[in-house]
Amino acid sequence: MFVARRCSLNFNGQSLIKRFASTRSELPSYKVVVVGGGAGGLAVSSTISEILGKNSVAIIEPSDVHYYQPQWTFVGAGLKTLADSARPTEKLIPRNANWIKNKVTKVEPENNSVVLGDGSKVKYDFLVVAPGIQLNWDKVKGLQESIGKNGVTSIYSKDTVEKTWDFLKEFRGGNAIFTMPSTPIKCPGAAIKIAYLAEDHLTKNNLRSKSKVIYNSAMGKIFSIDKYADSLTRIAKERDIQVNLLTELTEVRGDKKEAVFKNGKTGEEQIYNFDLLHVVPPMGPPSFIADSKIGNAAGWVDVDQNTLQHTKYPNIFSLGDASCCPTSKTAAAVSVQSGVLKKNLLNAITQSFDPNNAARYDGYASCPLIVGRDQVVLAEFSGYTTKPMETFPFDQGKESGSMYYLTKEVMPEIYWNRLLKGTWVGPHKIRKWFSYLG
Repeated sequence: MFVARRCSLNFNGQSLIKRFASTRSELPSYKVVVVGGGAGGLAVSSTISEILGKNSVAIIEPSDVHYYQPQWTFVGAGLKTLADSARPTEKLIPRNANWIKNKVTKVEPENNSVVLGDGSKVKYDFLVVAPGIQLNWDKVKGLQESIGKNGVTSIYSKDTVEKTWDFLKEFRGGNAIFTMPSTPIKCPGAAIKIAYLAEDHLTKNNLRSKSKVIYNSAMGKIFSIDKYADSLTRIAKERDIQVNLLTELTEVRGDKKEAVFKNGKTGEEQIYNFDLLHVVPPMGPPSFIADSKIGNAAGWVDVDQNTLQHTKYPNIFSLGDASCCPTSKTAAAVSVQSGVLKKNLLNAITQSFDPNNAARYDGYASCPLIVGRDQVVLAEFSGYTTKPMETFPFDQGKESGSMYYLTKEVMPEIYWNRLLKGTWVGPHKIRKWFSYLG
């Protein structure tokens, strides 16, 4: 049965009075279902639920605690606590949205429904897929058995990030190795940021002369954008950090304190002894995306990279780490994506969506590259063009104390109080303001 409802939609100052049909059935049914209560899911649902009203939007999210994960680099270096990065999920759910505390195991796009972990189903008129990314610890032999022991750690998990600081405090010299996999990962800059912070810690504690800091990356460049890669390379040379590219971790032998790496060009294996091993695990899309046949060949949600609308199912949209958008998977990217997606989703709801005149995402992303306890290289760029998209009226390729303060103190406030509440859609207005001032 279809029941017509009349809603007053107000978005970006425009009032839209429309009538739309809401599917009713014996199953729980919502105008919009959002998969994932992370940054993307909350940014979208906060705005959409405020516009559509109560009981129109549902958020499916199994976690009790929400983490601001960009802060975990600071936690791993002893500059913040894990508690600083955490908020109860319940406190972040928008007032007009319904929280379904469960996980999604499958999407049935032909039936406009999602299957939950307990086997129940939820119907939707429109679906936003934002489940984040999956950590695949098992892709590195011996890593699961070694993590959290024998100096093996990672800032990429809430279960191990505090161990990073514990092991760094206990480190008294030897090889400190930091890795980067060949797969797409969330917050790619963090892989090397923790290496710079560790080196800074060792220097300040008179342990640097006894230590060798090594960054082994499976990628062909230290960073994807040349301008910032040049800065990171210069800083590494100045601080005697050994950078080995096309060098991928394939095995961890924790009890022997050995790490096996494979050369991406020759295929040869090399064994490194370590006293501290920081691992960025391989990552990939949540498996239910491929199982649901809403993903591309690599398993990421198959959306148009500009409009964020699904290429096959027009009532499905996606943003964040699980989407196929070819740019860095960062909270900054999510902020801009959320603004684009909300405009296009609302137009789709009101049947006024035109792909030719839709809001378009330009690939914007940002990585505050922490290179010490008081210095940041603020990388801002388009992952689509690989060109810088800097906000501030100075060269952001150089180390800056003010950008360190922005990253450590200001960005978390923007995240909690603006992005998750749907009112921050990126720095483009600030950029235009600075541009106007010349």
